[in-house]
Amino acid sequence: MKRIVNTNIRFDLSREDDRRAYEHLRNMDRKRYKSYTRAVVAALNDFFSRQEKQKADPFLETREKEDRFLRQVLDTIKDGINESMSTIQLTVPALPVQPEEKPDDSDTGQENYEIAEAFLKDMGL
Repeated sequence: MKRIVNTNIRFDLSREDDRRAYEHLRNMDRKRYKSYTRAVVAALNDFFSRQEKQKADPFLETREKEDRFLRQVLDTIKDGINESMSTIQLTVPALPVQPEEKPDDSDTGQENYEIAEAFLKDMGL
């Protein structure tokens, strides 16, 4: 048995928050939300669910921001390494391979790449 409750929402367009909320409703994605009711239900459920999670875990938002920041840093490092390696491969001419003794303290670009690649694998990337 359906139980339907009808309620009204008023927006005071002279108040910034009300005006923005009304604009969100007017410009909502009609494919995703078929009606104002569906959009309001989704927004209310999301808002109050998030409030409950933050009440139970006050550092949730901070950790989410830190995780997002760390992911961006790691992605940037990974992209930089890939770009550097492709640049090195494009700009270094092929040389004949000759056995050559290298000093113990030499640090080639390939070694750096392998170290960085191992680090990224350890980080789960």
